[in-house]
Parts: sequence; structure tokens; C-alpha cells
Amino acid sequence: MKTKLLITVVLFTTILIGQTIPSKEWQIKTALMAVPADYKQGAKVYGYDASGNFTTLREGTNDYIALASDPKKNNFSTAAYHKDLDEFMARGRALRAEGKEFQEIFDIREKEVKLGKLRLPDKTTLCVFTGVVNKETKEIEDGYLRYVFYVPFATGASTGLPTSPAPPGHAWLMNPGTHRAHIMISPPKN
Repeated sequence: MKTKLLITVVLFTTILIGQTIPSKEWQIKTALMAVPADYKQGAKVYGYDASGNFTTLREGTNDYIALASDPKKNNFSTAAYHKDLDEFMARGRALRAEGKEFQEIFDIREKEVKLGKLRLPDKTTLCVFTGVVNKETKEIEDGYLRYVFYVPFATGASTGLPTSPAPPGHAWLMNPGTHRAHIMISPPKN
């Protein structure tokens, strides 16, 4: 058992040493790319400290929270959401930290929402911004913003929306009938 633990610690330390955590300023700047213009100035920003731990990088003064791109992932992706969604998002992060996979997290949160243990607003917004980090300039290129509107337990029948992907720019309902039902809007890419 001690050998397994030691190997795990060595592997984790090796990964962290090889992992470059962007500066706090860069994380804040790029996380805010997902925030609607009206809310950028006072948005709270979560990101990663020098050791790679999830932390608050900037306190907020309005209704938006932005997430910096996870340095452990290969692709650049930031997100922003209304503060009423924070408890739900934090629960997902906690379950991932426990080693749970997507479907298990989905099922646990579904059960907790239905039991009233986990608060999920009846409607709220999430914005996801993706792009490519230019290795030389560190600027984000090919930026793309898509929108998610959470409407828990909504169905195609209750919204009149299709429940399968629609052409770019058209709304559709993903995960209909579940706690995670949400309207997807993916604008056409340039």
C-alpha cells in the first residue's frame, strides 16, 4: 500500500513540475473572454495558483463568475456563468476531484437536485469560450463563443425546441427532461 502511495505521489509531482501554470493576470484576462461585455469588469474569476490548485483569482462585484482554462488540459477553454449556478458547478468540481467520471457526476447531481439537496436555478446562463493559444504571443486565436441556457427538466414538448443538434446559430435542447436540460446556441464559425 505504501509503495502504491509513493508511486502516486511521485507521478503527481512529476506531472505538476512539467505543467506550466499561466500567470494570474493572463488567466484573468483570458477567463474574461467568456463573460458578456456588460459583466466583465466586476466578474469573479476562478483559476489556478502556482501549484495548480483551483482557487479564486479575483473577487467579484456582480452576478458573473469566470473560469480560467484548466492548465492540465490540452485545449484552451474558458467559461462564465451566472453566480446562481455556482453551487451546482462547485458540486461537479468536487465530484471530479473525487475521481468520478461524467455519467456518475451526472447521476449524482440529478439525484441531489431532485431531492432538493443541490440547488439549481430554474433558468441561468453559461458561456463557453474556446480558442487556440499562440505559442509565441500567448494571445488567443480562432476564438469561438457558444451559449448554454439551463432550463432544468425542460423537454422538447415544453419548449418547442428540437432535441438533437441543429444547424449553427439555431437553438436546440440538450439533455431534455433531466436536471441538466439546457438550450444550446452555437453561432456559425467564421
